Amino acid sequence: MIISYFGKQFVKISQGDLTLAFNPLSKDSDQKDKISRFGANVAFITANHPDFNGIDTVTHGNTSPFVVAGPGDYETQEIFIKGLMTETEIDKKKYINTVYFLTVDEIKICFLGHLSKDLSGEIREAIAGADILFVPIGGEGVLAPKEAYKLSLSLEPKIIIPMDYGADRAKDALKVFLKEGGAEKTEPIDKLTIKRKDLEDKEGDIIVLKN
Repeated sequence: MIISYFGKQFVKISQGDLTLAFNPLSKDSDQKDKISRFGANVAFITANHPDFNGIDTVTHGNTSPFVVAGPGDYETQEIFIKGLMTETEIDKKKYINTVYFLTVDEIKICFLGHLSKDLSGEIREAIAGADILFVPIGGEGVLAPKEAYKLSLSLEPKIIIPMDYGADRAKDALKVFLKEGGAEKTEPIDKLTIKRKDLEDKEGDIIVLKN
C-alpha cells in the first residue's frame, strides 16, 4: 500500500491496480493550486464542499471513480465501506461530515474528514481497531491540534497521519500536534509504503506526509 498526501485533506491510497482518493480538491477550491490529477477507482467525499468534492480531479481517461459521498454501507472493488454521519461547520454553514472506515489489503483505515468535535460512543465503537487514522489537526473549523491528538490516542490506531494544517488553519498546528505526541523530531516523508506486517510493532506512531 502506498499513501500520498496533496494538502488540505486530499489523500491518495494505491494498492496494486486499485487507487482510492479521499476528499479531492475541486477546481472551485481556494486551495486549487494544490490539485494533483489522476484516475481513481473509488472517490470518498466527506463533505459536499469545494475543498473536498473534486470528483473531476480524480476522473482521468477511461477511469471514472465509484463515488462514496455520505453515510451508509457500501461495497465496491471487494472493499466494504462504512460511512458514519457527524455534523460540522464550514465557513459558518452547516454540513454533514462522513467518517469512513474500510479495510484494504487487511489494513483497516479510518478517515475522519472535516471533524470539528469529539465522536459519539456509537461511532467510536464502529471505527474501533483502525490501523491507520487520518485526522484533521488545524483548528479554525476542524479539531485543534491538542484535541486531535487526544482523540487520536483514544482510538488506539497503529499509525496516525495528520492532515488539514495549512495556511488557512491555526499557526503552527503541526508543530503543536507533534509536541503533544512527543514526536517533535518527526521528519515529513514523500509517501508512506506499508504492508500489514509493518504494523505489528506500531502503537500510535505519527507519520507526517509531505504535500
